[in-house]
Amino acid sequence: MNIEELREYCISKKGTTEEVPFGPDTLVFKVVGKVFLLVGLDQVDTLSFNVKCDPEYAVELRERYEHTVLPGYHMNKKHWNTVHANRQIDDGELYKLIDHSYALVVQSLPKRSQEGLLD
Repeated sequence: MNIEELREYCISKKGTTEEVPFGPDTLVFKVVGKVFLLVGLDQVDTLSFNVKCDPEYAVELRERYEHTVLPGYHMNKKHWNTVHANRQIDDGELYKLIDHSYALVVQSLPKRSQEGLLD
């Protein structure tokens, strides 16, 4: 997966916007104003991004993909993981992690805001 594939996948999700609120080096994807993925744009050789994750699943992923999935960089380590995309995880698994993050954020929204987002 490269940065453009990541971007295209994220913005294809319903209700998603992209912003650069922390400066030009960090692209943030939000669903109804809530962050579900952050990616650094200053990376040259590798792609890494932060995704929201269920706390138990986050620990499981860190154990399964040691040195590839780490506690979220500059994020709440219990609820966020940093994923190094060009290491031992295939693209299918990366898409699942993005989907998981998006779904967690959507489920945390008020019911009215959730309508039509997870169809």
